[in-house]
Amino acid sequence: MHAQDIPTEIPIHHVSPFDTDDAFTVSDEQPPFTFSSDNIRVEIARDLGTAWPHRDGLESPPVNDPNTSVSTLDIDAQQSLPELDTDDSAILSSEFSHISLSTDAHGVEHCAEPDNHGQSDAPYPAIIIDASDAPTHKVIQTPGPTVSTPNSSSVEPSPAPSTRSLPPETMPYSSDQVPSPEPASASTPTIPPLSIATNTYNPSAPSETKNAQSPQKPTHRPARSTGPSMFEKVRSKTRPTFLPPKPRAEDEKHLADWHNMMKLSRLAADKRRKALQERRTARERQIEASLQLWEKEIVPDWRIVHKNPQLRKIWWKGIPIKLRGPMWEKAVGNSLALSKEHYRSCLSRAKRALAANVFPKETLDLIEQDIRSTIPSLHLFHPEIGPMYTDLKDMLYAWVVARSDEGLGYTHGAAKIAGMMLITMPAQQAFNVMRNLLERHCMHSFYGGERSKDDVEAYYRIFDTLLADGMPKIYFNFKQHQISPAAYLSDWLVTLFLDHLPFEACARIWDVIMLEGDAFLYRAALGILAVLEPRLFFPERKELLELLQGENKAALEVAKREGQTLDGGKYEIYGVDEETLWERIDAMDDWWKESTWIRLIQRELPDL
Repeated sequence: MHAQDIPTEIPIHHVSPFDTDDAFTVSDEQPPFTFSSDNIRVEIARDLGTAWPHRDGLESPPVNDPNTSVSTLDIDAQQSLPELDTDDSAILSSEFSHISLSTDAHGVEHCAEPDNHGQSDAPYPAIIIDASDAPTHKVIQTPGPTVSTPNSSSVEPSPAPSTRSLPPETMPYSSDQVPSPEPASASTPTIPPLSIATNTYNPSAPSETKNAQSPQKPTHRPARSTGPSMFEKVRSKTRPTFLPPKPRAEDEKHLADWHNMMKLSRLAADKRRKALQERRTARERQIEASLQLWEKEIVPDWRIVHKNPQLRKIWWKGIPIKLRGPMWEKAVGNSLALSKEHYRSCLSRAKRALAANVFPKETLDLIEQDIRSTIPSLHLFHPEIGPMYTDLKDMLYAWVVARSDEGLGYTHGAAKIAGMMLITMPAQQAFNVMRNLLERHCMHSFYGGERSKDDVEAYYRIFDTLLADGMPKIYFNFKQHQISPAAYLSDWLVTLFLDHLPFEACARIWDVIMLEGDAFLYRAALGILAVLEPRLFFPERKELLELLQGENKAALEVAKREGQTLDGGKYEIYGVDEETLWERIDAMDDWWKESTWIRLIQRELPDL
């Protein structure tokens, strides 16, 4: 407060003199005190002279000394301190650029104008007041910019001349009371100390200070499992949790019964598996024994099987491995009239495209991805160790070139067809058989892309009708869960079941597909659903779709626990094998009729 700011006329308040009989009176009688500008100046000068002892060569100009107690500190007010002049030209500025009462990095900043109390040779340093948790009062002067940030980290005392101790905080006092100075090292137990420091601005200081000041939250030590919990010890394992628990003896009895049932179930499954293996071995022996009959009756004229039911039944039991390639080639035919040089021509065109870098990269990546998942249980087409990897890749390159003449690209799943053909016959023969097989109307529709979308929908409707006639429970359950044949049938037919069934079961199914045509594709698909029927009644659609995709979590866990390999057909974990599937296919003789298939084809595909 300056003298010119005090009004010249101040109302006088009469204060009664002290009673001489008062217990707190002094020996000398004091005159009545009158409020005036002169008296106020005298009182201020006397108070400052007492609170700031003079040193030699130190002048204390009159300044305003407000109440500095923490309880009455006004953060938004502009403060001023008396000037200190030391031998090292250290001057305490009267401007407080930043006041912080916490460790928050975003403090309240004030830029107050300094009061003109006199001339000085040294510049005014920036001042920071930090009332967070500094142990002592310190004044640290840095002749830097006036903008500064709080640094709440403790500053150790230093013998540098730029550090001085300030008097401790003083409680509010009147004009008749003068606070007694205390040593700078004395600590106040109830009021946190104020540290006044000046330093240059450091952008990283707030974050580092905050991290250093913030106490670490106590964390719980992770408990180590030492066995079943108390709840697990008393919880009934044979009754749902929402029902009252069983007595301990009854629960243990039922649990033992459950273990016995599971043991008997595993024994029954092993016994059934052994019986199926014995039947398969006996059937393979019959096939080998019928080799002479094949060479004598069927190989000369394979069409005889359509006229002779006994020979047709022999064909359905499986073609001998030695004769499988020639029989497939004869049964599929050559509707495209492909020459023996057709494969070499397409392969040479593909290699020229690869050499010129005009072969689509997306197609190359798709072929590589498809090859990696082609009959992985045999390891014949493995990119690193597979002996037939190069042959399969060349065959697919040639097939892409041949389809490009029709304006078609690569279809994921073709590697399975090509791989099965290469296992059965040489590459040139396999290429022609594959092209003629995929030219059949049903397979051509599923490999035809967008242009054959309507035909694919018609085949879906045909399958729905056959499913409703032969397996109404499965059909009704699929309708309840809104599962159409598009969710599973295309995956089966594009790969001809190689992704989902064991290799031996697929080979036998392919034997009959070559002979019977598209009708047996649907009969085999219905046989798969018949094997899966006990599992097709999940209450949720998601679980049902996972099962149809071969990704049921429970079945996968059981297969892993029993040590089954997971690189075969996806449905092997459900117990779908050759003998089980053919039991269901043979059982369809009671209701499957070729006339029904022909009628549905004529209704849905009248142009065929």
